[in-house]
Amino acid sequence: MPGPQDATTSATTSAPPGGTGSSGPASGEARAPGGDAFAPGAVPLSITDFLTDGALAGACTELSRLTGVRIELRDAAGRVIVQRPHETLAGQTTWAIAGQAEPPGPNDTVIPLQLSGTSIGAMVLAAGEPSLAPDARDRLTGVLRLLAQTSTELCQDDLELRYRIKQVTALSRISSMLVGAAEPQRVLEVALESALEVLGLDAGSIVLLKDESSGFVREDEEDLELRVSRNLSDDWLRCPQPLSKGRLFDRMALGGQIVVSEDLWSDDRVLIMDRVRREGLRSTIQAGLVFKNRPLGIIRLYSRGPGAFDEADLRLLGSMAQQAAAAIEQARLLQFEREEQRVQRQLQLARDVQRRMLPKSVPNARGLDVAARYIPSFELGGDFYDFVDLSGHMGVFVGDVVGKGIAAALLMSAVRASLLAHVQGVYNIDDVIVKVNQALCRDTLDNEFASLWYGVIDIDHMRMTYCSAGHEPTLVIRVPRHRKPTTADVDELGVGGMVVGIDPSQRYQRAVYDLHPNDCVVAYTDGVPDTLNFEGERFGKKRLRDALLRFLGEEPDATAAQVVERILWELRQFAGLSTRPDDTTIVAIRIAGRS
Repeated sequence: MPGPQDATTSATTSAPPGGTGSSGPASGEARAPGGDAFAPGAVPLSITDFLTDGALAGACTELSRLTGVRIELRDAAGRVIVQRPHETLAGQTTWAIAGQAEPPGPNDTVIPLQLSGTSIGAMVLAAGEPSLAPDARDRLTGVLRLLAQTSTELCQDDLELRYRIKQVTALSRISSMLVGAAEPQRVLEVALESALEVLGLDAGSIVLLKDESSGFVREDEEDLELRVSRNLSDDWLRCPQPLSKGRLFDRMALGGQIVVSEDLWSDDRVLIMDRVRREGLRSTIQAGLVFKNRPLGIIRLYSRGPGAFDEADLRLLGSMAQQAAAAIEQARLLQFEREEQRVQRQLQLARDVQRRMLPKSVPNARGLDVAARYIPSFELGGDFYDFVDLSGHMGVFVGDVVGKGIAAALLMSAVRASLLAHVQGVYNIDDVIVKVNQALCRDTLDNEFASLWYGVIDIDHMRMTYCSAGHEPTLVIRVPRHRKPTTADVDELGVGGMVVGIDPSQRYQRAVYDLHPNDCVVAYTDGVPDTLNFEGERFGKKRLRDALLRFLGEEPDATAAQVVERILWELRQFAGLSTRPDDTTIVAIRIAGRS
């Protein structure tokens, strides 16, 4: 079997920081993709995957010299591994494969090296009786040094592994905040505690920007809000002065740099040296909490003794800061989402209340066919309509308050309540509008007003009295039996006055209109003429009038419901997928024809 002097193949390995690591496979060996020897289909592991400086092979050589019996270290393929101490390079060590594999002799003793039950090599004790050489003590000392070196490597590797586990655990804790959707405050507490524990530091804090701007506008720290701290005095935490001159540390951290000062007492960048000494802080490492280039805050860590931070520390704090920033932002977004859901629930309740204010059904009045539709542009709208039974007369009103959303819905409720409060006790409808106007002027602001159209139909005489308060004129289309209706058959009912809610002294006029059999009355809000197409054109009153004339010319006996649906169909055809700009309300009344 070849000895060390027959070495033909060598491999050079680089140890990672801390003196740990492995050499990888010997020359010519194939390993699994990505270097994972445990991956499916990978070449089995060998002792050569764990060698660094060949100390174990050297120990076998020294024991051979000590005892006079050959002791070999072999790899998984049975090849002898030797140390080449005279070919050591800076930061690297060399070991070699000595020739081809040969089976052990019949009287050799094989001591297997196993990892998880799998042989990765062996130590082979050749046949023969041991004898001690004259320099046995010196050689034994050399063996012990080699074994000590190997043990040191194992301990260093274990220490590095423990540190990495702490790093992974810390990052995992913060990552779990992302999955668990923890509250922002809890995220900050975990981030600070984990950073202090892993880096072995004494104190720290996390501050967030009050106004999430891209930079600082103040020389002091009044634009920062303390969210969590550990082992720092109130005097330090309340101090508005920044640690560094010109807030350099803060600017660097939020600019993406890891800020390090290994000795604050001798750092000429420090502004408040007396406070630093009084607080007993000697070193600091800081990182910005930045999410998608948007600064959120800063994590500041301190040691009470001079510190030494390596690249691993800087990378770790940078990773933790990134994870914490992402977790904080997610927690905020989830908080906003919960708040949005709460608001949406409240809006849903308000919408249900508003829907209940609208008539559940249209009146079944003799000689009248009535239909109505209300389509809000938002969850809550400002349009309204209603019907009132006035002992043989039918009252109908359509209104539109200024604005949209919650404010418009509340104002709509006030106008509707005022109308219903006065229609039963006041005979003249113009007086009803006067009282509604005065009540609205008294209870609302100058920019809160409403348009309103109110009409009362005398069913026995088919006569309608009406009053308009700045509202879109109601249309009456006369539909003759012997021909199609034309523009001459369209009347606009717009007598009245200005909108309600502005001038409490405003007086209103009323007018009377005689209805004929087959007439079609259409009251609507400005959501109809204000509908826009993709070119920004308004639907307008002319298109509405022409659409009604065309439809009633084709369908002179169309029901009130069909008239409403035809108007909505025309609006959809005109607007396409354009957003509806305003609430839309349509009320149609057909007067019964001659029998």
